[in-house]
Amino acid sequence: MRAAVFPGKYMQGRNALDLLGQEISRLGSRAYLLVDSFVDQMMGQSLIERASEDANTQKSIFGGECCDLEIERVVHEAEGCDVIIGAGGGKTLDTAKIAANHLGARCMIIPTLASTDAPCSSSAVVYTGEGIFLRYEYFNQNPDVVLVDSNVIAEAPVRFLISGMGDALSTWFEAESCARKNAPNRAGYPATLSGLALARLCYDTVLTYGELAKFACEQKVVTPALEHVIEANIFLSGAGFENGGLASAHAIHDGLTILKPSHSFYHGEKVAFSTLASLFLTGKDDAIIQTMYAFYRKVGLPTTLADLNLDQVERSELFKAAQAACIPEETIHNESVPVDPEAVLAALLAADAAGRADF
Repeated sequence: MRAAVFPGKYMQGRNALDLLGQEISRLGSRAYLLVDSFVDQMMGQSLIERASEDANTQKSIFGGECCDLEIERVVHEAEGCDVIIGAGGGKTLDTAKIAANHLGARCMIIPTLASTDAPCSSSAVVYTGEGIFLRYEYFNQNPDVVLVDSNVIAEAPVRFLISGMGDALSTWFEAESCARKNAPNRAGYPATLSGLALARLCYDTVLTYGELAKFACEQKVVTPALEHVIEANIFLSGAGFENGGLASAHAIHDGLTILKPSHSFYHGEKVAFSTLASLFLTGKDDAIIQTMYAFYRKVGLPTTLADLNLDQVERSELFKAAQAACIPEETIHNESVPVDPEAVLAALLAADAAGRADF
């Protein structure tokens, strides 16, 4: 048995937000719009006007962390709404997805950054109020609509796009590991050929167009290269990880979140370095590792522990992060090689040494 899961509808392009009212009315008549504070300052009034064209819509400002307290607040405020809309970064979108699941409402996602693969997925990451990884939450259905306005993505600081590339580059390596072990994907079964193909296309797209997309985003313009990388960061990575499966890169990321100096860095930045560590953990050959380090340097992804403010962390603290990456419920056990905290620590230190040596 093999299975695949996808969002109900994925829409991307310039001025895609012009379709907001139309898409909401297709889903329901009473909507709750959760936006992060930065998005509200930039376009909050425009969003609520578009969202209210054909549906009664109320707006709320995201509290800043996808934690249980914030989830409870949103669920309480959105009670009685049949459409929950999340607009903003990954944590805002995850909170909206969880609230929609709790309420049995339809879900629309409007990513304003191409910084993670959260928008298309039927899962969310819950943190403590202090930003430490707590758990994953899984739902029976992916978002009904993912609406991506490329003009909005281009206006965001380029660091977000680069972070999204870091998240996206893990997709193929983790899917490949799961395929080797015949590990289940988000649908509960090994990946279909389409799922693995999307994961590989994600990797190839980022390596081919990533630097060109960075140049476009720095100038706040939309080019074909930027469109390709937006699709890779959001759709191909999201569908790729759900259909291919997760392995060591995201587990190592989860472990690193217990180290406070890393909290100022984005999810994709920590996943990026965790992916480098995973290459050492799984014994990838020199050519693959060199390709990754070279690309990281071109676009500005982390290649050392210092790049995540972790160079002064004691080895004993790094070992605690390695232990957290290896807890029984973590996805690191989808790797086809034996893993334990000692191996993860060794991989982290080897990846850091290679980065410092300009490997």
